[in-house]
Amino acid sequence: MALPFFVLHLLLALFVLLLAQAWPGFIWLMLVLAFTFAIGLYDLVQTRHSIRRNFPLIGRMRWLMESLRPFARQYFVESDIDGTPISRMFRSIVYQRAKGVQDSLPYGTRMDTNQNGYEWIGHSIAALHIKDLNTDPKVSIGGPDCTQPYQASILNISAMSFGALSGNAITALNKGAKIGGFYHNTGEGGLSDYHLSHGADLVWQIGTAYFGCRDAQGQFSPDTFKRKAQLEQVKMIELKLSQGAKPGHGGILPAEKNSEEIARIRLVTPHTEVISPSAHSTFHSPIGLLRFIKQLRELAGGKPVGFKLCIGRRSEFIAICKAMVQSGIKPDFITVDGGEGGTGAAPLEYSNSVGMPLRDAIAFVDDCLVGFDLRDDIRVIASGKVLSAFHLVKYLGLGADLCNSARGMMLALGCVHSLICNTNRCPTGITTQDPRLTRGLDVTDKGQRVARFHLQTVRAAVDTSSSSGLSTPGEITRTHLFRRVNQERVMRFDKLYPYPAPGAFMQDEPPETYRHDIEEARTDSFLPVSYVCHECP
Repeated sequence: MALPFFVLHLLLALFVLLLAQAWPGFIWLMLVLAFTFAIGLYDLVQTRHSIRRNFPLIGRMRWLMESLRPFARQYFVESDIDGTPISRMFRSIVYQRAKGVQDSLPYGTRMDTNQNGYEWIGHSIAALHIKDLNTDPKVSIGGPDCTQPYQASILNISAMSFGALSGNAITALNKGAKIGGFYHNTGEGGLSDYHLSHGADLVWQIGTAYFGCRDAQGQFSPDTFKRKAQLEQVKMIELKLSQGAKPGHGGILPAEKNSEEIARIRLVTPHTEVISPSAHSTFHSPIGLLRFIKQLRELAGGKPVGFKLCIGRRSEFIAICKAMVQSGIKPDFITVDGGEGGTGAAPLEYSNSVGMPLRDAIAFVDDCLVGFDLRDDIRVIASGKVLSAFHLVKYLGLGADLCNSARGMMLALGCVHSLICNTNRCPTGITTQDPRLTRGLDVTDKGQRVARFHLQTVRAAVDTSSSSGLSTPGEITRTHLFRRVNQERVMRFDKLYPYPAPGAFMQDEPPETYRHDIEEARTDSFLPVSYVCHECP
């Protein structure tokens, strides 16, 4: 294809020369031709891309069209319900509620209610009127060993670190949380100035690298932790064991992103690559985990302490429950992340194929806590793609006490779903550190939007539960929720996920569906019994 390329440029050059004889202004076209000729010549001699080598210049159209494909599909091709990871329908409801504009839907549902997997909540003839109800319900978090329990909203900001998000984005989220009276999870990147900027309630997340509370060797520093954990704004401590975006995979902070500011917040050396371990170095067993939680609670002055995880092997979580029964040490809350992934950038295999999905994980965790008779003292937090009131009430019905949302809050900030969060080129200034882009995010306006999204979504959840004859979303159970499992059968959630009897997992004959996992679980190791080498030193 090289010969047609050269012939075409030669003919165009001759044509432009003829035009330039009559109209000298056309001479600038010669410069354009020279530029395109140089690009084509480079394509011809390079060896990296076969298409460009065989089709100089024209072959570049493939990469242009590929880069435009996500935007063209989102704006011109996809329907309201088939976009991924978030459909236009749910993006729109977040935008509408964040802006405070009309959020009703005309002409009926656009979803196929006969499709397998369709879910709904059953209403009641004895429905309640929302004007008689509390539209901002709270949940008390704090077990017997907690001396400073916290009253949490049923919807809050999930873990997102400064560094992954811009300073303006974190500040706007914090402002929204302060206005709306809900908490803001810091993410594992440390307790930054932006998280403290507007005085909102904070959940300080501690990850495997102990950012913000580590010593020079990267180990946990009790003194540093104690000083920050006792700040008035820090209401709870969350120990991150794993996250849905990449469970069992440590993060990497590249040297070029490790600025002086981020290094100061995370207590690392600036301009160096920092690798977060895949597992904690402070403990290595379920008993060790609980002892560390007890230590954190004491250092924090009795504030609620819990842990976050994405469920992997079921016997490992059961081992933690066994350790709670054995030691008498309990977390105040457990945050359950779905294996579907979240705002964190991750390898495709981890986002698609590692970790238990949130719906199944919430039911599993709730069943385990009930089965070991631990449920009354521990609150369960669902962390996932909560974008609407139905998402919220569904997870509450499955077994959660409250929910966290990251992607919903990002959309409320103005995220346009461009799917380039991991490139530092976010056009809305949310997931970038480029000051030319972050300046476009107005903290005052976006903080108000976050607060409005929270307010309207929680109110819609109260409204939805009132239609089922319930005074608060916390009263929703699996008996209120339904799922079409195939074209001939609809099942209620309590049939899909049967409730165990309190204490049933500690009986000689536990439920058959959990028996093998219970037998595998041991309190001195996260690995199941069959994996432990008894001859190893």
